[in-house]
Amino acid sequence: MLFGYHWDLSSPEAFALSILPILLIGMKITVLATIFGFVMALILGLIFALLRSAPLRVISWPTRLIVEFVRDTPLLIQLYFLYYVLPDVGVTLPALETGIFALGLQYSAYTSEVYRAGIEAVPQGQRQAARALNLSPMRTFRDVIIPQAIPRIVPALANYLVSIIKDTPILSAITVLEMLGVSKIIGDRTFRYMIPLTLVGILFLILTVIAAAVVQFIESRLPRAGIALK
Repeated sequence: MLFGYHWDLSSPEAFALSILPILLIGMKITVLATIFGFVMALILGLIFALLRSAPLRVISWPTRLIVEFVRDTPLLIQLYFLYYVLPDVGVTLPALETGIFALGLQYSAYTSEVYRAGIEAVPQGQRQAARALNLSPMRTFRDVIIPQAIPRIVPALANYLVSIIKDTPILSAITVLEMLGVSKIIGDRTFRYMIPLTLVGILFLILTVIAAAVVQFIESRLPRAGIALK
């Protein structure tokens, strides 16, 4: 029994049906961690990319060091540090919020590189033309650079969305009961692992297929919005 759910062990089919509701609760945690972690990665990654491209080295170099440190250290170490070390300095976050922050921070290092590559891929002639038209730096970035960078950025960001979904099981290391964590508890208490793990694999497949379909839809809409490669 977990969260008040009783499991029917009379047959494999009955067992699968009886554990499905609690696995769906774990799936909800997985989806929440993915969505909020990905949004945080998009926002923080853009901030890192802009700071790293700053003309002042006093800004760009520390940002580069932070991005490299985050990218080159394992997610599990960052997770443990945030959950077990920060309370020693008076900062305590719930397990789920800690997991979301760790996912967002880790993937912000990757998305910042995607943003930077997409922005730098815009031909210099575009910037020179905008300068010749006396456009402000902000308007040049908003109306000239970003529209041309987005089609290059979206496919790479989509890969990281799927990667975040597949990385959420690591949150069980700090007691977050997402899908895999729930299935392990069910297996430990019933000594039946095949059915819970098979169902979790199917649910992860469903999530990744849905994420890929959403990204493909967004990519298909970009040309209609007038955002296309030039």
